[in-house]
Amino acid sequence: MSSIIEAVLKELNKYDIESVEEVYLTVGEMTYLGSEQLEFAYEILTQDSILKGSKLVIETEKIEVMCNNCGYTGGIKYLESGEEDESYHTQLPIISCPQCSSQVEVVKGRSCVVKSVKAVERDV
Repeated sequence: MSSIIEAVLKELNKYDIESVEEVYLTVGEMTYLGSEQLEFAYEILTQDSILKGSKLVIETEKIEVMCNNCGYTGGIKYLESGEEDESYHTQLPIISCPQCSSQVEVVKGRSCVVKSVKAVERDV
């Protein structure tokens, strides 16, 4: 989160910003970054900056794969919690083709990107 905040602040320095209302973040499922933890870290790490009091809006990017064997492009299947091992408390992605079970290329779901920032510019 500190790297994300640094990048946002660096970009905001290019403008005459009075305040920031929202920061929009897209987080892929395969990053395993929890929204609650990100929001908590954001709140703590922005206390001494222009981002203080702004809201972190997180959009989850679902995993999408592409199969070179059968041509499938789309979502994946998940191993439900407790199906094989009761120690898992979440769904585990099955990274293989849901149609032919071949190896796949992950084309979405691994990113963590700032999509936009809603800010108020100073009046001139």
